[in-house]
Amino acid sequence: MKLKKITAISLTSLTTAIIFVSGLMKFIHLPWSVAGLEKYNPSILGLMEMVFVILFAIPKTMRIGFILLCCYFAGAMATELAKGDSMLNPGIPMVLIWITAFLRDSSIFLGSAKSEIA
Repeated sequence: MKLKKITAISLTSLTTAIIFVSGLMKFIHLPWSVAGLEKYNPSILGLMEMVFVILFAIPKTMRIGFILLCCYFAGAMATELAKGDSMLNPGIPMVLIWITAFLRDSSIFLGSAKSEIA
């Protein structure tokens, strides 16, 4: 049980850091991070990314942060596919988010015994 908690905390820290830095780079308009985002507003996208990952990192708001991050990266995947690019850029953070969420609170995916209707 202790190993699961340490793994969850480590993955949460890693995922949060990766996504927050990605959002920060978009927010401050680093040239190589906003390439291809000219017709979208990279500042707003970066701000959204940072807010969503902060919500995900806080235990009480993890579920809403998880949903918002999944929607954000699913939209990024759709955009990448529409342009004919690889969906690995948004896919890798999405996988990290799902694994981290499962380790932190598996009832998001499996449900809980209390909420199931007989």
